[in-house]
Amino acid sequence: MKFTWFNLMPWPYLPDDFREKHRSVWVDIDSRLFDPAKAHEVYNSYMDMLEYAGGLGFDGIGVNEHHQNGYGIMPSPNIIAAGLARRTKDVGLVVLGNSIALYNPPVRVAEEFAMLDCISGGRLVAGFPVGTSMDTNYCYGQIPALTREKYQEAHDLIRRAWSDPDPFAFNGRYNKLRHVNIWPRPIQDPPPIHIPGGGSVETYDFCIDNTYSYSYLSFSGYIRAKALMQGYWDRVAQRNAPDESPYRAGFAQTICVADTDEEAERLYSEHVSYFYNRCLHVYGGFADAPGYRTIKTIQTGALSQYAPPIGGYGHLTWKDLTEQGHVIAGSPETVRQRMEELIKGLNVGNIFCLLHVGNMPMDKCMHSTRLFAEKVMPHLRDIFPDYKDDNRFWCKPLAKQAAPGSLPAEREVAAMVGGKD
Repeated sequence: MKFTWFNLMPWPYLPDDFREKHRSVWVDIDSRLFDPAKAHEVYNSYMDMLEYAGGLGFDGIGVNEHHQNGYGIMPSPNIIAAGLARRTKDVGLVVLGNSIALYNPPVRVAEEFAMLDCISGGRLVAGFPVGTSMDTNYCYGQIPALTREKYQEAHDLIRRAWSDPDPFAFNGRYNKLRHVNIWPRPIQDPPPIHIPGGGSVETYDFCIDNTYSYSYLSFSGYIRAKALMQGYWDRVAQRNAPDESPYRAGFAQTICVADTDEEAERLYSEHVSYFYNRCLHVYGGFADAPGYRTIKTIQTGALSQYAPPIGGYGHLTWKDLTEQGHVIAGSPETVRQRMEELIKGLNVGNIFCLLHVGNMPMDKCMHSTRLFAEKVMPHLRDIFPDYKDDNRFWCKPLAKQAAPGSLPAEREVAAMVGGKD
């Protein structure tokens, strides 16, 4: 199993009446709710949490890209990943990912991912999401019906920029470049790629064709995800893919761990409620722009990853959220049992652990993270022994990596260059 500690970086200061007084947490959210001075502390505390998880045995620490929202204040995950690269070692940097249809030209992604791979010593795990309808179509103005075509072209350009050693011209529909010759180039050839999916069946074939890992990022939990993930595995079988390795797939799950089931509710229920009722308060008109989902996907009945259950999240109690699988919470043993049910039921080898939830403060987050790392994760490591050597979907760091050095004193600098005091 590969476990990534993932931080969405939600804004933790949305008011109590946010849902009643504001239409959406995304796209047209009132900018007066954002406080740059508070953001200074928020960003640094979130990076502290990521670095903390990076030292506890997680395989990866994860970040992602979203725009104009209070759900995740990370429009540039590459900036965060660059900071983490210098302050961590051994752990994978999972950038899940860059919404490549938004970049003009997409070689910018090829260059920045190459930089991250070089700085980190080959620790990049790259992600190429299509992007939510909110980000791609409403915030960045991409035409919904053309988004996937533009995405495909961007993908092809990035992959060729990484692999072709000679300068080349690219004459696409959306990108026309006379000289493509990126410097730097990634250490990994290429970095492993995970594709975040939110319900589009075309993404199944895209992952199978390119040997990418399909990652379903949902907040409605593993029980509701079974039908969609089974659809993916059915497609793998129909396409006669070489294998059915669980590392071909991943899943994001909200997790809260405490010493007992009762303590989990006491410690975390308010933060879970904050996330589901404020951070996921997305206006329906933004969540699914006409043309964003293809006819093929609509015909399957697949819902958006942000689609709430019937009646919405507002009426769901802690008991509802945990019993229905939206949240896996409780003692280490309870969490272990539910996680094993998730992993085996969905046949997923990559778990993106959402251990920070909503407005959860650092001390509670670190407590939950440590319990998961020490008392849950070790018991789940070897669930798929037949595939223990499948490393196609994970980073391959250099054996010897540079480490940040301490700055020498002024007197030492003078001695280095032959100067005198």
